[in-house]
Amino acid sequence: MQVKGSKALITGGGSGLGEATARRFAKAGASVTVLDLPQSKGAEVAEQIGGRFVAGDVTVPEEVAAAVGAAAEAMGGVHLCVNAAGIAPAHRVMTRSGDLFPLDLYEKVLRVNLIGVFDVTRNVVKYMAKNTPNDDGERGLIVNVASIAATEGQIGQAAYSASKGGVAAMTLPLARDLASYGIRVNTIAPGIMETPMIAGMTDEVRESLTHVHVFPKRLGRPEEFAALVQHLFENTLINGETVRLDAGARMGPR
Repeated sequence: MQVKGSKALITGGGSGLGEATARRFAKAGASVTVLDLPQSKGAEVAEQIGGRFVAGDVTVPEEVAAAVGAAAEAMGGVHLCVNAAGIAPAHRVMTRSGDLFPLDLYEKVLRVNLIGVFDVTRNVVKYMAKNTPNDDGERGLIVNVASIAATEGQIGQAAYSASKGGVAAMTLPLARDLASYGIRVNTIAPGIMETPMIAGMTDEVRESLTHVHVFPKRLGRPEEFAALVQHLFENTLINGETVRLDAGARMGPR
């Protein structure tokens, strides 16, 4: 598919990877709608790129359905959906003081990172399926965001890794499920990226993280994630894949 003239819905588009993708696609001529929490910077980003903002919490089914419907109606359809909304709280199963991993926190991570992704996906395909197919019979692309923690989770990442592992695991079944509608599904598994999740760390910790990368020895840039999304959008043959974006990183236990 071609970016110019396409219609993109980006969840978590108020910051980080989602924001970079929204900016790149808007600059390339796409209509962009940012879906994010009301208190996020989503409205600000949307205004800056000449796009639209719809408020919604991906953990609330009614809000997801309403937000996706509003975005599709405003843009006249959806060709691309990027599910970039996510959280990454860390907690050991049991701390040294004997405190157990709060079950409500575990459930929250799964609800945002996995169930939210699926809920947005199932709502958006209703509109993608109505698109006029191109010469390949393609109507749309869904790009979900996993993490290298899906296979190499560290200490404290039991919930995060479970959620991202689920995103990666459902990539191929979703692609097979939606093939008859001409909708592709791919997942990007980023490594250590320069995002708000990393920004709060000390310079010492940030520096240590760069050494995990084989090459280049630096944090990944959100713009590099956005560039990969664009490539996946334009390369129709890539389907049902989870693509690592991690400079060859392999995570240790901590």
